[in-house]
Amino acid sequence: MAAPGKCILVTGPPGIGKTTLMMRVLESLRSSNPNLRIQGFYTREIRRGTERVGFEVVTVSGRSGPLASIDSKSPESLRWPTVGRYKVDVSSLESLALPELQIREDTDMFLIDEVGKMELFSSSFLPAVLRILNSNIPVLASVPIAKQGRDIPGVARVKNHPGAIVYTLNTNNRDAYQERIYSQMTDLLQKK
Repeated sequence: MAAPGKCILVTGPPGIGKTTLMMRVLESLRSSNPNLRIQGFYTREIRRGTERVGFEVVTVSGRSGPLASIDSKSPESLRWPTVGRYKVDVSSLESLALPELQIREDTDMFLIDEVGKMELFSSSFLPAVLRILNSNIPVLASVPIAKQGRDIPGVARVKNHPGAIVYTLNTNNRDAYQERIYSQMTDLLQKK
């Protein structure tokens, strides 16, 4: 079981800056400790002009591939699950994200952006995240904000984990939370 505070979760409405905050914390951690061994992934928007047309999965080591798109026209995409207007490429997610979520002896920290509806279409994703939460390795992750007061069940399991601390971002607290999360992660990594 993860120690209290070993899992820092960032939540907030879409577009509030969850991924940006996490990437800034990651950059700061890497600057202060270049030998830090981080595993994980983040999601990045794919835009065509001003329109968001999809998302891609990017590993901490720099590999990337599709997560979801409004333009998927392949025959196999007809069977893909959807979130809103996006078709989710579960096999691409699994080929990139799941290897990053394997616990290794030399891993200092995990970055998971995000534990959300698209990622949870993978039946292997939530079990991998829960193994990490129980590993006692520090985790910085994002989760979507509850809609109409209700979390997605997999998200609720992560948020309710005994080692989790949840920060809900808004425009007024983003910068202060970035500093606070960086400090907490620094402390967790020194205690590891």
